[in-house]
Amino acid sequence: QVQLVESGGGLVQPGGSLRLSCAASGSLFSIVLMGWYRQAPGKQRELVAVITSSNKTNYGDSVKGRFTISRDNTKNTVYLQMNTLKPEDTAVYYCNAVSITATKGREDYWGQGTQVTVSS
Repeated sequence: QVQLVESGGGLVQPGGSLRLSCAASGSLFSIVLMGWYRQAPGKQRELVAVITSSNKTNYGDSVKGRFTISRDNTKNTVYLQMNTLKPEDTAVYYCNAVSITATKGREDYWGQGTQVTVSS
């Protein structure tokens, strides 16, 4: 089992910045990928950014050049630095961890979500 706890959401003005954190605990040895997804009201959950255990990254088209995902393995924490925020970035942001084991295959774990609101 993997537990994920997000923090760092809040209200910010357009053009501002926020940093989200996701602290992981539990059976971390099997995690191969961690990332952030978001879901706005009435919309499907979408990819924001992911980072592999070897630090390869991938971003959703709408956040490329503005958001940066990183990880601190000493703290078992993944960060999402969000710059030049826009009102359309408003959503609940979820941390995700993908675990792969020989016995269970792929398992996805999710945090509880943190609200990000971009508004003047």
